Amino acid sequence: MSDSRPTPKLSRRHFLTGAGAALGVSALAACRLGGVLSALATATPFPTFVSTSVGPSRTATRTPGTSPSATASPTGQPTVEPTATAGPSKTLTPAPSGTPTSPPGTPPTATPTHTPTPTPTPTPYPPGPPTKLGIFTTRSDPQINTLIQVGKPALVKTLNLDPNLGRFIKENSPTTIVVGRIPLDQIDLTADPIPLAREAASALLEYALEGTRYRYFDAWEAYNEPVADTVEKMQRLADFEAERTRLLGEQGVRSVIGNFAAGHPPLELWQHFVPALDAVRQYNGYLGVHEYSAPVMQWGFGALQSPAGAGGGAEGWWPLPTRRSEGTRRAPCGSGALPPPTPEGGVEGGGQPGPGPADAMGWQDFEMFWHSNGFRSDIPGVYMDQLIWYDSELQKDDYVRGSAIFSAGGSPGWESYELIGRTLELLTQYMHVHPPK
Repeated sequence: MSDSRPTPKLSRRHFLTGAGAALGVSALAACRLGGVLSALATATPFPTFVSTSVGPSRTATRTPGTSPSATASPTGQPTVEPTATAGPSKTLTPAPSGTPTSPPGTPPTATPTHTPTPTPTPTPYPPGPPTKLGIFTTRSDPQINTLIQVGKPALVKTLNLDPNLGRFIKENSPTTIVVGRIPLDQIDLTADPIPLAREAASALLEYALEGTRYRYFDAWEAYNEPVADTVEKMQRLADFEAERTRLLGEQGVRSVIGNFAAGHPPLELWQHFVPALDAVRQYNGYLGVHEYSAPVMQWGFGALQSPAGAGGGAEGWWPLPTRRSEGTRRAPCGSGALPPPTPEGGVEGGGQPGPGPADAMGWQDFEMFWHSNGFRSDIPGVYMDQLIWYDSELQKDDYVRGSAIFSAGGSPGWESYELIGRTLELLTQYMHVHPPK
């Protein structure tokens, strides 16, 4: 089937110049984000935003098609240096470390240590249904441990390969899905996919079959945000993922397949991904879909699209593509409901279609933009409001298992995405009153 939206470009951001000013900046002066977006969602014509730039305090910049790479330290906590890869949008793909953090059969280290479950501070959020929010992390941190113990996140995706991380999570939050990712270069979709799948499976199994990881990690990703933008490339990616999933599945290890960038791939290519979807269903795995948007999480949903209301409706092109995975994408795949998605998301500039500073990356880079457009000065609270909206939408979709917000304990170069601090405190408080089933 054809895709009614424009083909996604690989550039990190294109500016939207306002198509009208019927709802100007004054409408953005509501004291809570919910009121702002309620007004924006009914705005006709498309609302105009005030442009800002990030300014000289930014700690990292990235050009289109580049991402950091990382090496795993002896404790399994990667450090990052910028280098170019082929990804279409935000990614944190580490370079190979050569050997696993702990070879198969090696007793795990003694971190993270067990501490008494902290007493949660008073929360500003009322109780509600089980949250589907989780986190993406690359290293240990006491505040992350507190979130796991108190908040019981739905999903944790991690590049921290310390075997004890999975054990710590499961002993403190048994319902949390734990997904690991190892250092891999970007996949070459012009090459024969079967040898690549065997190579990747061998590298993954070195980690996944270590006793503690095997017991406590639920699934493993391979390549992050592959650029499968043609029929031939999608067919090769499908063959790669099907073979990798089979090789891991025969060892009792589950896979997360796809891990597509936000807005990718075009709908008409999903029918060529069927072999991978069939394989991951057979071995009880998951579908990886990224759900980033900017300048707010709600951008690209409902009427907040460019042009206004274009195509996505309540399914969304950027913040909630899982609904298209379950609905619109089901028909061309011709094989029933898709595997349960385990998304990854957050506010992320450069590549998403909304307005905002051209050089913005994570949510912290939108501080001046949010101020200029009337949002309140409590920036962590403003971002948390957006995550709560996102969670309220995830809760409507039973097939979604959880979404990992990027990132808590990020590596150097990703400071503008960092949740640690007051934002993670708010997220912990919110999760505590939205406990798992």
